Amino acid sequence: METEKREKPCCAAEALRRVRRIEVGGVVVGLAMLDDILADTVGRNLSGETAIGDELIKQVRIYNYVPKEAEPLYRAALLLEYQNEVKKQ
Repeated sequence: METEKREKPCCAAEALRRVRRIEVGGVVVGLAMLDDILADTVGRNLSGETAIGDELIKQVRIYNYVPKEAEPLYRAALLLEYQNEVKKQ
């Protein structure tokens, strides 16, 4: 699902159903739209951790607040989730 075509949640209840919890630096955080973001990024067939991490952070920031100082922690956690998603397929 491409970023441009991704549908925004219609209401608060739908938005809550699209939150996925992951561990970031030892703290569990909820990220909205993460399943869609992971599927989109996997579909882009990017190579290299830098390119994948940049795309993940870029898309996650569309729907979620990522503190600048915590970006390396988010990047590492998102890359781990990405790798798990690739293994599933």
